[in-house]
Amino acid sequence: MTTLRHFTATGFVVDASRLLLHWHPKVKAWLPPGGHIEENEDPTEAVLREIREEAGVSAEIVPTGATFALAYPRCVVPPFTIMIEDIHDPVDGYHQHIDMIYFCRLAGEGHRLNDGWRWVAAADLAGATPLAGGSAGSVPPPEDVRLLARHAFEVVGSATR
Repeated sequence: MTTLRHFTATGFVVDASRLLLHWHPKVKAWLPPGGHIEENEDPTEAVLREIREEAGVSAEIVPTGATFALAYPRCVVPPFTIMIEDIHDPVDGYHQHIDMIYFCRLAGEGHRLNDGWRWVAAADLAGATPLAGGSAGSVPPPEDVRLLARHAFEVVGSATR
């Protein structure tokens, strides 16, 4: 039997020493913004759209891989990594997400987070500090989120604008 897979993009949005997360009620975990790549959308368009729609902030991708300045064909910024995640959805059933992970920073000014979103300090992520507000009580973000957050802080912190 073939496993159904969806392409998704996730953005680890860094602002100084904090990372943007929310409690995902379906997954029951603290996660960064992200979602499905829509038809006729490339992964970078998808991740920036998802950040804007979900969290209410504008971001820009911090490149982590090689791109080439060509007139044609256009180069898409590659993700930091790609993960395959098992999704146990009560509505859509079991499937997997092929998730393209990007590191991002805030773009512009005057950001106001949508309800349910919060900035989490790097120290709290590094220490696996339980975060209050989830339906399961206080739980730390998952290990993969904490590991990728550590890399995001390093990459975004060392990137120049």
